[in-house]
Amino acid sequence: MSASTVHIVDDDEAIRDSVRALLEGAGFKCACYASAAAFLAAADRAAGCALVDVRMPDMDGLSLLREISARYAGIGVVVMTGFADVPLAVKAMREGAVDFVEKPVGRETLIDAVQRAVAKARSAVSDDGKREALTRFQRLTEREREVLVLLIGGDANKVVAHKLGISPRTVEIHRGRLMEKTQAKNLADLVRMALAAGIGDRA
Repeated sequence: MSASTVHIVDDDEAIRDSVRALLEGAGFKCACYASAAAFLAAADRAAGCALVDVRMPDMDGLSLLREISARYAGIGVVVMTGFADVPLAVKAMREGAVDFVEKPVGRETLIDAVQRAVAKARSAVSDDGKREALTRFQRLTEREREVLVLLIGGDANKVVAHKLGISPRTVEIHRGRLMEKTQAKNLADLVRMALAAGIGDRA
């Protein structure tokens, strides 16, 4: 598999151990850190991927993302988040994260995110990718686009509902249609395509 190192940064030891076991079983070389400071102080940072928890004491995942972006262009960042942290994860993607995964994360989802980060660390979206994303978003209705812009801006479903004067259930319906029309695999995929199409830049 990949010779690149996957740097797992999470203050929860159980999560570090389980993610490491899963990735090493898939052939990845892993290194674990209990804090952002421990990662930044480490001597060996081979190019690859950093799996970063959003909520950590002292330096949080967003702050670490900024440090990695400034210091280590060869490392792609995937943020790990609890369900309630999805708006923060969306913000992280706007600031340069390659992907985000929600805890508890499934094996295939995690491996896919890591492989994408290793392969495309800091790579720009191609013109073909932008054209494809734009084509998919042209299928959206005006209301669906309004919901999308707020989601990309990091708003949770309830906040979107309040801003648009609709029910949270209606937001869920629109979100489902967004996924279907854009052929997004999950929320992270939807965010990634929206940013590629330039929609997030206008949020």
